[in-house]
Amino acid sequence: MTELPDLVTGALAAGTLSALVLGAGLLRSRRQRALQREEIAELRDRLDGVQAALAAEVEHLAMQRVPAAARQLTHTRVAVPGPAQPQFIGSPLGIALENVLSALRSELTAQRTRVDAAAQAGMRGATREIQAALYRLQDALRTLQQRYDDPELTQTLFMLDHENEQSLRRAQVAAVVCGAWVGLAREESHLVEAVTGGQARLAGYHRVGVHNHLEAGTALVSHAVEPVAVIVAELLDNALRHSAPDTDVVVNLEHVHHGACVTVDDAGLGMTQDERDHARRMVAGSDPILLTDLGDPPRMGFAAIGRLTRQFDLGVDVSSPSPYGGVRAVLRIDSHLLSRIDPERQPPAASAPRSTRRAAAPAHSYGSERDVRAGAEVSGHQAVPDAGGLPRRRRRTPGGAPAAPEAPLPARCPEQAAAALGALQSGTAAARAASDGAGVAVGERPLEPVEPEAVVAHDIGRLDRNDYEGGAAR
Repeated sequence: MTELPDLVTGALAAGTLSALVLGAGLLRSRRQRALQREEIAELRDRLDGVQAALAAEVEHLAMQRVPAAARQLTHTRVAVPGPAQPQFIGSPLGIALENVLSALRSELTAQRTRVDAAAQAGMRGATREIQAALYRLQDALRTLQQRYDDPELTQTLFMLDHENEQSLRRAQVAAVVCGAWVGLAREESHLVEAVTGGQARLAGYHRVGVHNHLEAGTALVSHAVEPVAVIVAELLDNALRHSAPDTDVVVNLEHVHHGACVTVDDAGLGMTQDERDHARRMVAGSDPILLTDLGDPPRMGFAAIGRLTRQFDLGVDVSSPSPYGGVRAVLRIDSHLLSRIDPERQPPAASAPRSTRRAAAPAHSYGSERDVRAGAEVSGHQAVPDAGGLPRRRRRTPGGAPAAPEAPLPARCPEQAAAALGALQSGTAAARAASDGAGVAVGERPLEPVEPEAVVAHDIGRLDRNDYEGGAAR
């Protein structure tokens, strides 16, 4: 038998061993719990850091990236910043934020287009009403011009008529930018008349010198007359506005391989590269036109040109500098938009510059003598026509041989033309008074001549209105 003390000793040893094992297990569990607590604390710290970084990134998105993306729609050079935290670049969170910006751009573009279309529709309706009112005013002014002979009143009516013409041009340009039709189709007209018609719509028309190097009879098809007049008016307006008031704007009409070109040169400051790129995009007409992109106040000239070039297959280039230091604008008219009018049966207006080309026609043909003088005097550049502006014919002897050429008549200055018009009005008034039995009282103040500038403006303006008025209201 085993003795009792041995049993007790074995039990005590086993208990001690168990206690030691249990104590070791407790120590390991405590260490593990401590490590777990440290890991949890570290994870919590990392989570707090991620939350802070995410909050900062979202705030950066709202305060910096979203406004920049919205501005970029109207100002393409605005740069949209990337994520504020480098660790988000290329991560799922960074990709998700980029998708947010893409969706924002798409929605903003759609809303801008919708709002702008509504604004353009409203402006089209307003411009139609304005054009109708201006046409009624124009008719009233013409009636007064035909009714009264007082030179001072006539001069005032001429000035009002010209101001009304400028208002009509602005209304028409706004209507074209907003998608309205340019106007009614006109009859085939001489190209030089379309150019002078556009010139007549401007306040500084007297600063424009037109040199006609086209073959006599070069004309535009009917549906191209009004678009060409509008484009020329806007190109001239841009040249006049951006050049000094004591400088001239030079216009040359020339034949090219596939049609004709109207070149406008000014002596202004020119354009920066950004302005040149913007103007090139606008006149190309390839991008959609939004009123919000035209500035405040809106600059609609190039936008209207872009509309017309796309609709009527015309070409405008403003990328070249002018030899005078400003901008050169070139309107290209392809041959399918050109026609020919017999200058003998339907000559251009008297005030239109005659062609510098030597006419291969009889001596009495349109522009023959004036062409010879122009080639001898200015070597290919047309001088300013005299106030009369009518082609002169040579007398022929009964035998068929031409008589000796007449001495060239001295050119009349605008003051002489105005004095002649004043004398004609005075004579008309006197004849009417005599026919009524009233007579002219002795000592009555003689009628004063009309200012030359008003006479010339009215002369050109009447040609323009008779041939190139546009608008649905007409």
